[in-house]
Amino acid sequence: MRILVTGGAGFIGSEFVRATLRDEPGTRVTVLDKLTYSGNLANLDPVAGHPGLRFVHGDTADPLVVDEVTAGQDVVVHFAAETHVDRSIISATDFVRTNVLGTQTLLEAALRHGVSRFVHVSTDEVYGSIERGSWTEETPLAPNVPYAASKAGSDLLALAFHRTLGLDVVVTRCTNNYGHYQFPEKVIPLFVTNLLEGRPVPLYGDGDNRRDWLHVSDHCRAIRLVLERGRPGGVYHIGGGCELTNLELTALLLDACGADWDLVQHVPDRPGHDLRYSLDISKIQRELGYAPAVAFADGLAATVEWYRNNRSWWEPLKHRELAAAIR
Repeated sequence: MRILVTGGAGFIGSEFVRATLRDEPGTRVTVLDKLTYSGNLANLDPVAGHPGLRFVHGDTADPLVVDEVTAGQDVVVHFAAETHVDRSIISATDFVRTNVLGTQTLLEAALRHGVSRFVHVSTDEVYGSIERGSWTEETPLAPNVPYAASKAGSDLLALAFHRTLGLDVVVTRCTNNYGHYQFPEKVIPLFVTNLLEGRPVPLYGDGDNRRDWLHVSDHCRAIRLVLERGRPGGVYHIGGGCELTNLELTALLLDACGADWDLVQHVPDRPGHDLRYSLDISKIQRELGYAPAVAFADGLAATVEWYRNNRSWWEPLKHRELAAAIR
């Protein structure tokens, strides 16, 4: 099989690439990545030199590059996206360009070159916020922040290409991911790396916002199931089964890093901060046999240990971002 993986040098995409090359002998993977601030070729170091891997530095919104890399592919797994909510509140331009225009460009190329399946990787944030219960795949989209709105737009485009043009599209929506190689702007790696350096961590508001936590390896395993057996035009929820408030998560991270509450700084809540996300994952369990395999306690301990042992990976990233902020 020949797979085009967009955003394959990012956190989740690189896990999918590493796992595919490890577990699927004979598969050829082409990675298309723009290498923005969160894309990192070091994420692919464990498979560097693998005969099945090809890397292309390019933009999903560039039709010439996309046309070239899509030709000859059997399937596309589309991870590439701008994802950080705070950055989208400051400026939505890059989010619309990458998440909407980039997806459109890929869909058109996939249709033109006869790709047999297009897996579009999305997020639970497209639904907005839910006070109690869980969203099903039939719940209407109601995003509250620019990032989520751009992802909702890309979801609808992908499904429209299936319904109107006959492209075999499947959409996945996941809960919050965590694990190794996650860029240290997201809450778990941000808190862990700050605490390992003895620096304070910023907790939004009162810490009551709730999220379900999904280990990146479980996420990518579920995507593989969807790629292989998902129904054309279907939407599948992927969750981890561990819902925590940010305050509860902070307590676990402090304990894992041997730090005290005096390093926690309560900061003003961000605009449009959704209170709670929750996905009903019964469809993917029933149809594809998915269940999360990594217990959160085990996954979190392994994640903290990875960051403890891989300072050479994250320290340059944090110092680069700090230097940029100072400028």
